[in-house]
Order: sequence, then structure tokens, then C-alpha cells
Amino acid sequence: MSRTLFTSESVTEGHPDKISDQISDAVLDHLLAQDPLSRVACETLVTTGLAFVAGEVSTDCYVHVPEVVRKTLEEIGYTDPAMGIDAKTCAVLTNIDRQSPDIAMGVDTGGAGDQGMMFGYASDETPTLMPATIHFAHAITNRLAEVRRSGELPWIRPDGKSQVTVEFENDELVKIHTVVVSTQHDPDVRESDLREAIAEKVIKPALSTEVYNEDECILHINPTGRFVIGGPHGDTGLTGRKIIVDTYGGVGRHGGGAFSGKDPTKVDRSASYGARWAAKNVVAAGLARRCEIQLAYAIGVAEPVSVHVQTFDTGTVSEPELVAAVREVFDFRPAAIIEELGLRNPIYTPTAAYGHFGRKPEMRLPNISGTEEVCFFPWEITDRVDDLKTALGT
Repeated sequence: MSRTLFTSESVTEGHPDKISDQISDAVLDHLLAQDPLSRVACETLVTTGLAFVAGEVSTDCYVHVPEVVRKTLEEIGYTDPAMGIDAKTCAVLTNIDRQSPDIAMGVDTGGAGDQGMMFGYASDETPTLMPATIHFAHAITNRLAEVRRSGELPWIRPDGKSQVTVEFENDELVKIHTVVVSTQHDPDVRESDLREAIAEKVIKPALSTEVYNEDECILHINPTGRFVIGGPHGDTGLTGRKIIVDTYGGVGRHGGGAFSGKDPTKVDRSASYGARWAAKNVVAAGLARRCEIQLAYAIGVAEPVSVHVQTFDTGTVSEPELVAAVREVFDFRPAAIIEELGLRNPIYTPTAAYGHFGRKPEMRLPNISGTEEVCFFPWEITDRVDDLKTALGT
């Protein structure tokens, strides 16, 4: 018997890097809502009293970026100058240029917008087919946001983090070993009251599972004792700096490319979504308990230069057979992924906090123009299970 520990973290929507991600994706969504063929690479920096948006955009429409920035900050909860940035009064700077026509030469013909490798992953450890550590870490940060927004714990401020360590025995989940939660708070809340409230009203409801035993789990709640200065006032935020939080919590590999602020012609985003879609269907089909899929591309070339599937000795068929089946069932050309998953819709702002994967695919909300509903997480749909089984003759 071999016992091991593994840890993943999550952050709330008020974390400075996540603020930047949400602003970048909000700009993208506003552009796609008017011009679905917009080419966008939008980066954001936030610091005390300032948001700076830069990038390259090719589009036939206009978006007033400062208005998008202020609305995003307001929705997150930064509406008080005492927090270091205020949606109404902060400075907003922009520096946006056109995208390179050299890149467009390859993308216009259906090719990838850049070279690189992207990974998708799925595991049967949780109902969402996500690794347990990141699944539980996101549950805690979601709960932090919920009690803040509802007023149940009115002294919580928008910035916060969680970290969950899970104990495994021979790769089987045994128990939640350690939980770390740090939440920004009003200056007048007592440390003892904060720790008790977070344990009872955040951690306990978020981890209402048989593998969480509150008497045995080690808790570290605001371990420094004070977290008043946070958000962009405490740390400068940048788009694309939480790529492990966005994906699988360090389980499996990462190609290195961030998602937020990029339109779907950028394979950093679309191919990562396509690889997750395929990996999740493999696990949902019972063909493996764990599956990682790597896609790699050359700029301007439509077909991936390689497709790699690994099942970590959990597969019911050989990996070469599974590669053949995956390539038969899924079209990994960027234009095909975009079409199949509806990635030209303005669906991206909700992805920019609490992870791009493991969400309910049927979540439906009004799009940015308020005129129709769209599916926000289509890459989570397990709609190719039967096709994979047929391709394998099972």
C-alpha cells in the first residue's frame, strides 16, 4: 500500500490575476457579440487605482473598453475606494493595435493561429470528471463568493484563495488531508470569529462529502491572522497568470498557453477546450479511468501535427487503438473545433474565474447582448461516448 498527498489551489474572482482575466474576457465577449469573426488578443494589468488594457484586435465593431472595465470591477465587488480600486473612480488606460496580417494569412485559410501544444485531461475521481484536488478547491472559492454576495458573511471582501490536499492510496482517493483558506476581510472582524465562520459556513458546506472529516482534516484559515489589504491594492494582477487554476490544478501537464482574452482562432484556447472535450468523453465512455490528450499545431496549418493519448495504465484498450478512435471521432482542426463547440459566441467571461473545466455544460444565461441564450461550457458535454465505442468496436 502506497499513500501519497497531492495539492491544488483555487482563487476567487476578486484575486488580482482573476480580475485581469475577467476584464480581458469581457472585452472579448463584447467584441464577439457584435462581430463573431473578431480576432482578439487582450491583456490586462490591474494595480492600485488603475486598470491598463493592451493588445491586438481586428474587428468591424467598436467597444468602449473603459466602460467594460468598470462594469467588470463593479460586478466582482470592487465598489469601495478603501479596497484599493473602485469601479467608478479608477483610472483606465488602453493601448490596442491591429492584429498582424502575417498571422491572418494562415488563420484565414483555417490554420492554427500559432504553434504550440495543448492538453486536455479527465479523471473519474469526481462526478465532473475532474481531479479531486482542484474540484474541492474550486468548491471552496465558489462558496466564499456565495456567502459574500448573499450577505451571509458581510465582512468578506472579494479577494481570496483556497488550497486542498488530498490523500491517496494506490491512486484511490482516501480523504481530504489539509485545507488552506485565505480570505480578504473588513478590518474590524475578530480573528477568532473569522476562523470559526469560515470553517462552519464555507469549508464544511463546500466539502460535504464522505472523504471530508472535520475532526481529522488539518485547517489553516487566514494563517497570517490578517488579510485586509488585498486585490489589486495588495498585488498587481495580470492576465494569464493563473493557468494551473484555470485547468487541472497541476494534475497532468500544461502546454503553457493562457486562455483569457484570446478569440478561438488561438489554439491555446480552442484546442485546450477540444482536448478536454475528447478526454472527458473517453472517461465517460469507460475506456479509461484517467485520460490525458495532447494536441500540437504548426502556425497556419489546420491539421494537428500530433495527437497523443495517455491513460496511465487505466485504459480498457491500448493507447494506439484509442488514438485511432479519438482521431476518427473528433476533428481537431481549429475551425472544426470552433464550429462544433460554438466558440464564436460571447461565452467567455464566466470561464475566467473558478476554472474553465468541470462546470455544468447545460448552464444557460443571456449572452452579452441579452437577446439569446447560449451554452457556456459546451466542451463539457459527453456527446461522443457512443461514437468512440463504435470506433473501437465495443
